[in-house]
Amino acid sequence: MKKYIFCMKGIIYKELIRFLKQKSRFFSALVRPLLWLFIFSVGFKTALGLAIIPPYETYITYETYIVPGLVGMVLLFNGMQSSLTMIFDREMGSMKILLTSYINRNYLLFCKMFATSIVSTLQAITFLLIAKIYGVEISYVAIIITIPIIIISSIILNAFALFISSVIKQLENFATVMNFVIFPMFFLSSALYPLWKIKDSSLLLFNISSFNPFTYIVESIRFSLYMKFDSELFMILVISFVITLIMAFVGFKSKKINHS
Repeated sequence: MKKYIFCMKGIIYKELIRFLKQKSRFFSALVRPLLWLFIFSVGFKTALGLAIIPPYETYITYETYIVPGLVGMVLLFNGMQSSLTMIFDREMGSMKILLTSYINRNYLLFCKMFATSIVSTLQAITFLLIAKIYGVEISYVAIIITIPIIIISSIILNAFALFISSVIKQLENFATVMNFVIFPMFFLSSALYPLWKIKDSSLLLFNISSFNPFTYIVESIRFSLYMKFDSELFMILVISFVITLIMAFVGFKSKKINHS
């Protein structure tokens, strides 16, 4: 048991060291959501009227509404970027050495995704603190409560991205393919506007958004930041967690077999 704990600590430590050395990665992850919060929300809040919807019990500002979606944006983009790093690590980095050890490969893969989720969580918390300073009503207690949801959501997105990367034959095309995955996932969700707004405009887009797993990640973060619990959202999150992990494990293994 000690060897597994030591292994996890080592992978987390290495990921944190890499994170501290790559300061540009930290700031670039915050640029996109901060642009939406500081600039785009100013124009959108006059065009988008928001009704009282769960978990909110009163009318809210547009800035307050989009914060959970922007947290999801941080996790989404960081997850996609980290999956590419994980692939290169497996081919020519530390993961290549670790995979030759007697420790279960799926466990090593999970440790890597968990370490990446910690980095994503640090970025998400930083964004939430900036949003609070900006004037968005978020309590410190709510931020702390939301941390487990952020970690689970980050692992889901990391696992999904890893599965996508495993089916791409040429890694040079990874960024192009990911753009076709990231942007539909983000915009066809409740990150920037409520689902009822989408339904009023297009029933087809509403149905697509309703089946988008990212929608439920955003809503889980939203409910948690408002210190509310929705059992249905939580179950969907857990199911997504299990399914994406299985997809990542299978995809990672099949990629290894193909290379062999």
